[in-house]
Amino acid sequence: MVGLGESRRRGVISIEQNQALGPLETALRSSNFNLQIVADAQSLIWGKLVINAAINPLTALLQVPNGELLSHPKARRMMGELARETAEVAEAEHVDLPFSNPVSAAEDVARKTATDLSSMFQDVRRGAPTEIDAICGAVMKMGQKHGIRTPYNKACWTMVRASVSHALN
Repeated sequence: MVGLGESRRRGVISIEQNQALGPLETALRSSNFNLQIVADAQSLIWGKLVINAAINPLTALLQVPNGELLSHPKARRMMGELARETAEVAEAEHVDLPFSNPVSAAEDVARKTATDLSSMFQDVRRGAPTEIDAICGAVMKMGQKHGIRTPYNKACWTMVRASVSHALN
């Protein structure tokens, strides 16, 4: 499942099509959840990974809301490089992303969530563990598997891990 953490008001719960889901689908729809049945959840999962890799570590490091990344040319450029790297790894994994342009998709999400503080930013602010290993770390690991260099993901992974380690000392 993807999207359960999102608000019921605006979020969509996406579930991969499966014959056994009938009762769950009925229950969710009768509870007025915005439900989407998809043929391939991997596409959505990787799409979310592209967006999260592009936005979350930068907002955590720069300590800015999502939309601020669009206002600073160097941050915007780095956001684009993170999206491109992650999309390249998805392609090597034979995943069709739910969008054709990863940079535009990341910028669109940053624009739509302009005032939001990413969970990674909030975690760094609290000195709590982050999802950096599951985001940039996963991209790096999968990139290595395919011989794809991921220097932007590696830089963010290193800096976020260092910032959290520093905050805990």
